[in-house]
Amino acid sequence: MTAGPITSEPAGPPAAAESERQKLRKHFGRFDILFFLLCTIVGVDTIGSVASSGAEAFTWLIVLAVVFFVPSALLTAELGAAFPDEGGPYIWTSRAFGRLAGAVNNFLYWITNPVWLGGTLSVTAVTAYTTFFNDGKDLSTPAFYVFTLAFVWIGVLAAILSFDVGKWIPTIGAWSRFLLLGLFTVTVVVYGVQHGLHGFGLGDFSPTYAGFVVLVPLLMFNYVGFELPSTAGDEMTDAQKDVPYAVFRSAVLAVLLYALPILGILLVLPVKAITGLGGFIDAIRQVFTVYGGHVAGDGTASLSGAGSVLGDLAAILFILTVLSSGVTWVMGSDRALAVSGYDGAAPRFLGVISSRFGTPVRVNILSGLVSTAVLILAHELTDGSAAKLFGAVLGLAVSTTLVSYLGIFPALAVLRHKAPDVPRPYRAPAPLAISIVLTLLVLYACVQLVAPGAPFNWFDPAYAPDGWTHAERGKYLLTELIPLIGFMLLGVLFWALGKPTRTARTARTART
Repeated sequence: MTAGPITSEPAGPPAAAESERQKLRKHFGRFDILFFLLCTIVGVDTIGSVASSGAEAFTWLIVLAVVFFVPSALLTAELGAAFPDEGGPYIWTSRAFGRLAGAVNNFLYWITNPVWLGGTLSVTAVTAYTTFFNDGKDLSTPAFYVFTLAFVWIGVLAAILSFDVGKWIPTIGAWSRFLLLGLFTVTVVVYGVQHGLHGFGLGDFSPTYAGFVVLVPLLMFNYVGFELPSTAGDEMTDAQKDVPYAVFRSAVLAVLLYALPILGILLVLPVKAITGLGGFIDAIRQVFTVYGGHVAGDGTASLSGAGSVLGDLAAILFILTVLSSGVTWVMGSDRALAVSGYDGAAPRFLGVISSRFGTPVRVNILSGLVSTAVLILAHELTDGSAAKLFGAVLGLAVSTTLVSYLGIFPALAVLRHKAPDVPRPYRAPAPLAISIVLTLLVLYACVQLVAPGAPFNWFDPAYAPDGWTHAERGKYLLTELIPLIGFMLLGVLFWALGKPTRTARTARTART
């Protein structure tokens, strides 16, 4: 079903859209969507970053689940069922606000993921490998590139394969999450019985404004993604029934799969010992000493016997989990970019679906090239420091991702007004309130990402990122704003390059 003409632009899809959509194949069923969503939303790469803020991180996790996560699930359930066209969030945004807005928003939505895959996810996978299989020693530069480039291009290959094959990566990733996080949670209980846990008073869970500034953008980054399966709307067997089903079930599972390991890390490790990059990995290594191994006086954990075997298994599950996160986001965002290509909001060259695979192979390869460039550039600029690379790329990924939702979230209320006659199998309650609340939260988070603590305590020590001083606030502002503005301008360029497709559509409409 198509939404029909709900903007002032010429009615009817471009001829390019009709020809490309015929190459898509319906392989995406109800449980495929559920597993896809779990891989999309539950990422283990940021668990350590959240836990490093201490016990109040758990409080904000629950608060954001109520005021942000649940409303975004309601929003996606309606839009995904009412407008189930391929492209998902691009379709919603462009139909609500026009192709220019859709083009800029969609470029931001897409570019985040190759940046994230080549930076944050690849270095997190390397850290897990070195921690468990290389005695914690850094890999040599050639070995680092062999591992990370293999990681990136295995992910790209999975995105290229037809959905009936490629969808097994999210399925395996979902089960890896269940096994890894379930085993970790059980082991924390065993560890607590044997060694005791770090105690918390109720005051430790008290939320603070400083914690809100630091945590809200990161938690929102963890909590977005309900819309991603809808980028493959034309490949779903029954989008109108399956999207709401998968969205609501994945929401419950996602909160549990985040809350339990974060609480586990806080119970096992002192807050000062939790790092953004290695927090979850270090906690796994420490609690697994209950199966064999010991913790030295300086807090260093060593595994032996069954502990070593289970630790290696956990590392493999961790790497599969991280890989599946990248694959699902690349699969979805690449489809959205391809749709904008054949819809006149990006170069037509990118809007091509492979007849052989039924996937946007050209965009997939472009994503791989961007990931590779980000990986090499970030590694060289940070002198091979995994922690610096992780922090630099994560900040860019979070800000770029959240900005793209400034176009997606208002679309619920706008499309309810512009397209009231489109059948809605599921209708979200209070659509205007949901759109306003979600948009304001994202807008606030975006401000805090580029100017932490603003407007009252801009870059005070409690809000400034680690390693930055108050005197460097202007420099930090530019490091965040320049890439965002650059990405937005590239989105405008993509829209301009889509003019021939839009022009062809106008001429075709005039003839008919």
